[in-house]
Amino acid sequence: MSEPAVETSVLDRYECRACGYVYEPEKGDDKHDIPSGTPFAELPITWRCPVCSAKKTAFANIGPVGSASGFKENLGYGLGVNNLTPTQKNVLIFGALALAFLFFLSLYGLQ
Repeated sequence: MSEPAVETSVLDRYECRACGYVYEPEKGDDKHDIPSGTPFAELPITWRCPVCSAKKTAFANIGPVGSASGFKENLGYGLGVNNLTPTQKNVLIFGALALAFLFFLSLYGLQ
């Protein structure tokens, strides 16, 4: 007998448009006693943002963790940079800034 395949779906995160708080279903909400693994759709209608007390309707779906940011229609544009996750974009941006700063400092070594 084979065992049935267990389907693991990745839950979408939701961001508060008022303060930027991100509700992550994997973590839940300790302030309002919401257990981990609770999808945003199953939160009570009276649930409020734990940071700014905004209503549930003030939240926007930002997709699962590690997904590329932006609209799905635009992911094919931008020399492939649109396919990067937010973490990869941060590494690219701040890495380039650090490299530019090192090049700038190296100018002091010229005589």
